[in-house]
Amino acid sequence: MLFPESWLRTFVDPQLSTDELAHALTMAGLEVEGLRPAAPPTSKIVVGKVLEVVKHPDADKLNVCQVDAGTGATLNIVCGAPNVKPGIKVPVALVGAQLPPAEEGGAPFAIKLSKLRGVESQGMLCSARELKLSEDHSGLLILPDDTPVGEDIRRTLNLDDTIFEIKLTPNKADCLSVFGVARETAAITGAPLKAPVFTPVVPTLDEKLPVKVSAPDLCGRFSGRVIRGVDAHAKTPQWMVERLERSGQRSISALVDISNYVMLELGRPSHVFDLDKIHGSMDVRWGRPGEQLKLLNGNTVEVDGTVGVIADDREIESLAGIMGGDSTAVSLDTKNIYVEAAFWWPDSIRGRSRRYNFSTDAGHRFERGVDWSTTVEHIERISQLIIDICGGSAGPVDDQTLNVPKREPVTMRVARANRIIGVAISADEIAQIFTRLGLPFERQAGDDGDTFSVTPPPYRFDIEIEEDLIEEVARIYGFEKIPARPPVAKSEMRATHETKRSIHAIRHALAARDYAETVNFSFVDEEWERDFAGNDKPVRLLNPIASQLSVMRTTLFGSLINVLRYNLNRRADRIRVFEAGRVFLHDPAIKAGEMSVEGFAQPKMIGALAYGPALEEQWGAPTRAVDFFDMKGDLEALFAPLGAANAARFVKAEHPALHPGRSARVEVDGRAVGWIGELHPRWMQKYDLPHAPILFEVEADALMARALPVPSDVSKFPPVRRDIALVVDQKIEVQALLDEIGKGLTDDACRIVQKVALFDEFRAKSNTSGLGADEKSLAFRVTLQDTGGTLQDETVDAAIKSLVDRLARVYGARLRG
Repeated sequence: MLFPESWLRTFVDPQLSTDELAHALTMAGLEVEGLRPAAPPTSKIVVGKVLEVVKHPDADKLNVCQVDAGTGATLNIVCGAPNVKPGIKVPVALVGAQLPPAEEGGAPFAIKLSKLRGVESQGMLCSARELKLSEDHSGLLILPDDTPVGEDIRRTLNLDDTIFEIKLTPNKADCLSVFGVARETAAITGAPLKAPVFTPVVPTLDEKLPVKVSAPDLCGRFSGRVIRGVDAHAKTPQWMVERLERSGQRSISALVDISNYVMLELGRPSHVFDLDKIHGSMDVRWGRPGEQLKLLNGNTVEVDGTVGVIADDREIESLAGIMGGDSTAVSLDTKNIYVEAAFWWPDSIRGRSRRYNFSTDAGHRFERGVDWSTTVEHIERISQLIIDICGGSAGPVDDQTLNVPKREPVTMRVARANRIIGVAISADEIAQIFTRLGLPFERQAGDDGDTFSVTPPPYRFDIEIEEDLIEEVARIYGFEKIPARPPVAKSEMRATHETKRSIHAIRHALAARDYAETVNFSFVDEEWERDFAGNDKPVRLLNPIASQLSVMRTTLFGSLINVLRYNLNRRADRIRVFEAGRVFLHDPAIKAGEMSVEGFAQPKMIGALAYGPALEEQWGAPTRAVDFFDMKGDLEALFAPLGAANAARFVKAEHPALHPGRSARVEVDGRAVGWIGELHPRWMQKYDLPHAPILFEVEADALMARALPVPSDVSKFPPVRRDIALVVDQKIEVQALLDEIGKGLTDDACRIVQKVALFDEFRAKSNTSGLGADEKSLAFRVTLQDTGGTLQDETVDAAIKSLVDRLARVYGARLRG
């Protein structure tokens, strides 16, 4: 927000320098981002009066002017401006004057005694552009007739003014005006506040425009007035133009300038309609599907039932609280106007501008909350300025109050405020702070200390809970006065969890396996949820930052695929990425707590994606695409600290995002903890991926868990290895055989079996192999070892026979050959 310091000091004038004032505002939460002069440095430029103008004898476009600049002698100045004429007062650069450089970074322009086409020129008459006040170079900068001749132009135009640029947090809507900042300045510094006085305009017309408010949930209060006989050609006063331009607004016309000026002055967006272009009465209502409106910015938008509008008997005239329509816009031909000021509920305005890809000053204020109690007073202020500048006759104010907020008192305990702020602030001092802030309060004494009950004023939409009041006390008391104290709690090292790894250890382990970490938004496109999670009811955001980021994710797959596409579009061909992030699920069992939200589970997940060649291109290995088993190996490496008894299992299952024949559910201790697999071909085609990536997603807690190490004897006797080939039905899964072997290891005969691993699978292509068409041969390597002595053949044979008999009995397996 921009505003000139001189405007602020008309409301409050603390005995502080510009820098001190900027520091005070910043320390109170109104961060001053920048201070800059209203105009660059100049010297020896004064007010002059043109006494005589004659044509240059040797140049058609030049004039020779006689100018009184208060020097005691009439100056002879050659000027080529088209608007020069006798009697006007303009800036005069005397000989020796310094003007701003023509280009940024250049040297100042010095005025010298010179001759133009043979005629001596003793100075220069200046335009606004030459003084770097604006880009207008159509002619001289004409000053008011009552400007004293010879006065320094910097004093005349207040060029030593300073422009403040303030960065406001979203909760400080009450400071989106010069008067709002002045109100804060008075509270911060203790300087008296000069509140504006709104003198009611005496109606000279008995006319009201019929207005009906059909949507009280959209508009809580509506005020308006008819003014007839205005002169739209009237010139905006220079003081108003100056304040508008120094606040970042361009002067357009008197009627528009007045509306913008009051918005900047008081924070009240208003709208001026051309009364003659309104058809009949007006209705404040919600839009209807299919209705369209051409806006003042030239865009044509389509509304629906969630967008508020002001309509007449024939068409829509305005987007409520955002922007007026082109059909009723005032112009230089306007004679009669209707001035409107209303209170729009913030929820009915919030997010509507973003929907149409533009923003307005009015929408910015209304969606944060604008004082509903001063619509009539502000109508009077606008009316008085219009009549003073443009003339006209005003009708009575039509004011309808239907549904305004009810401000409930907010309680603040002094003891709690002192505990949170960390400083003992007395109840009397807190009472003074609330008084300076203009917050009406009641004070009660109790056994636990004093308590304040504060009723927020109608312009403070940010005060709702006790912490809001504590913040007000802290910032007015002075953040810089709060001492830096060491914590009073004991600082102790926490006991390490031997059965739990840090999430950072998991991240480092993945990075060591050639994966790069990526960080993504937790809010995603709703379409990703349907595609990659099969979720039609995701957790929706109330106020998304963008339409394509409207829901909270329940899986990391969508984010990882998006990162993959981003890299593929930049010609990457081998991609390994992972993310450690939260997902958000509906769960009625979750209760509210310090780190939880009632009804929502927020588990942390580890997801990864691999795409492209399994290895970087090299001479030592042939190029091949990464596959399911590459990533399965990476995931098993992450689970490695788990003991054999509770190692991760990969169970064949289907997931909405994954290939139905190349995916598995990851289980630990019989509990599903994640998924791994190849992306479904349907999503490959939809998201334009040349090859299928491999993905996994696992609960972080499952990966972080690890068993305590258990000591065991190291045998000094050599191991024995036996290979067995078993013929089983093709429908039987290897994991089922391994599980059954694991059960058999509890038999006495099998206590010496240390490890069983599959190393080969064979399926017959003809009948000559001795296998049936529906059979397969699985080769296992069995490692046996004993700590008590060297194994004998009989002991080894007994163990092997026990395992084979168990598999034959349960799955009909037989030794091949």
